Amino acid sequence: MAEELLIDQEMDVAHGVYQPYGWHHWPKYPWMSYQFRRALGETQEGGGTVSECFLAASRMIPGDKESWHAEWKRIADFNQERGDAEFAKGHLRTAMNCWLRAANYYRHTEFWLEYADPRRLEAFTDMEECSRKFIQNLSPAGEVLQIPYEDGKTLFAYFVRAPFDSGKQPVLICMGGLDSIKDEMWFMQAHGALQRGISVLMIDGPGQGGTLRRHGIPTRPDYEVPIGKCVDYLLTRDDIDPSKIAVCGSSLGGFYAARAACYEHRLAAAISHGAIWSIPELWEGAKEDHGLADHIKTVFGAGSMKEAMEKAQPFVLEGHLDKMKCPYLIVHGGHDVLGVAAAQKVADYAGAKGVDVTLRFVTEEETGADHCQHDNPTIGQELMADWLVDVFGIDERALRKTIINPLI
Repeated sequence: MAEELLIDQEMDVAHGVYQPYGWHHWPKYPWMSYQFRRALGETQEGGGTVSECFLAASRMIPGDKESWHAEWKRIADFNQERGDAEFAKGHLRTAMNCWLRAANYYRHTEFWLEYADPRRLEAFTDMEECSRKFIQNLSPAGEVLQIPYEDGKTLFAYFVRAPFDSGKQPVLICMGGLDSIKDEMWFMQAHGALQRGISVLMIDGPGQGGTLRRHGIPTRPDYEVPIGKCVDYLLTRDDIDPSKIAVCGSSLGGFYAARAACYEHRLAAAISHGAIWSIPELWEGAKEDHGLADHIKTVFGAGSMKEAMEKAQPFVLEGHLDKMKCPYLIVHGGHDVLGVAAAQKVADYAGAKGVDVTLRFVTEEETGADHCQHDNPTIGQELMADWLVDVFGIDERALRKTIINPLI
């Protein structure tokens, strides 16, 4: 029997309430409240401002997806235009701040649009343009990449080197899940890694971001294949340590990262930022009215939820986790609105199979107890990046002496 999920619980309350998983803005509309909580949390990593988020929400019709699109777009456009204007004046830091906020606001803008809606790709393109302007003005400058994949197609990605003069650096391959994309990884995974001397490769894998929207490539269960292509690319670089390549995936990406590490043994560490044992179990009984139905169908390349669930059958970790050889971390919200039981199941199975696994539930008292710590993404980044520091043997005190840009 499927776990009863907090995300499906509607409350007959007219005003926002604070829950164990964070601020719940429209209790009658839990799925949209969850997305607003995600937006609000990412402000602390530069992905917005608290006041702008509440201003946008104040103008929305609760539960109305068109007003969600329009109001996020209004503040996204404002920030991009302001960033461009300040850049022209030579105010680089303000411009970068504006572009980073705008990138995340454009991601919100497209979230509830149907994938067939042309406004979705328009918003996505605006988001990528703002991300490009931001990362290319970092010090060291980030790189916009297309990594060779299959059949002449590419994986869209960003590479950012950590701002330290530390020679060959460890690197973290960062990826999202069902709806999170490379441009959001700054707020969920990458920022914390960079602060600790770990370079990052933020990717859109099969079924994600530009790789899905521009190439039409759906997801696949054997994610060791696209991650292997990323490792191939990283090994062409002379600024990374080939013995210290890790992978992290958020949400559905938690499955991808675990599965990849089972078979791609060039990986030195793996992190599930939200664990998934079995997609068929997670979405058991999901129908066309599921809160993320359009995302699910598009990501799996299916015309209906029934077909999507048929295609999801191989997305299970049983029979695979026993092949993992590297250290493995699971960070999971203690009140994850999309479920908690799977994290313990994955950890128990991995441990029984001899995997060096660490399970870390994030509590209500700490905050960050929601899915992927959307209510407090900073603590999620701290837990994951500190674990990598320990696995890779990074001396942060010594590292500080080589710093190039303390503002990252």
